Amino acid sequence: METGKEGRGVEQTYSYKWLARGGTIVTIILCLFMVKAGLEGKFHSVETLQEYIKGFGIFAPMILILIQAFQVVVPVLPGFLGCIVGAVLFGAMGGFWCNYIGICAGSIIAFALARYYGAPLVKNLFPAKQYETWINRLQNKRSYTCFFFLCILLPLAPDDFLCYLSGVIKMPVKKYVLIILSAKPWCLLFYSFGVGVFIN
Repeated sequence: METGKEGRGVEQTYSYKWLARGGTIVTIILCLFMVKAGLEGKFHSVETLQEYIKGFGIFAPMILILIQAFQVVVPVLPGFLGCIVGAVLFGAMGGFWCNYIGICAGSIIAFALARYYGAPLVKNLFPAKQYETWINRLQNKRSYTCFFFLCILLPLAPDDFLCYLSGVIKMPVKKYVLIILSAKPWCLLFYSFGVGVFIN
């Protein structure tokens, strides 16, 4: 029985290593493109981001997905910008799916990076004081699970940071992915259809 558990543990370790290394390479490549686009002023407003994404033609949905994944892994852009642009360019449902796929992928990559590289990575991406404050608060993992679910469910919560934190505290992978996939759609639907109503 122990051998089975050890085998699963080794398999999970290799999975984290593969995902973390792959995520690192993808993030570095995206960083180069994002820095170039940022220096060109593509992210200054909804309008400039919209024109930038539209310029990729049939690949525009994929570009939005990549941008939304990137802004979770490297939290330098507000995610709602992509939500607004997605709804404007692709309609409420088209924008929703692009944002959902991108943000969920980014959330899973962030979790894997934190699980593999640990607290030093999180402290480099976020203020160390913020990290220490949250770690000290985490006395009850069950209450954290409920809190994390609500933060993913509701808009404007610090969910990027909490995705990394969940990896550091070693939240079970299946539980984490289930929360991301089931809770994230609702605030994205709110953004997508809210923008659609506003436009119409």
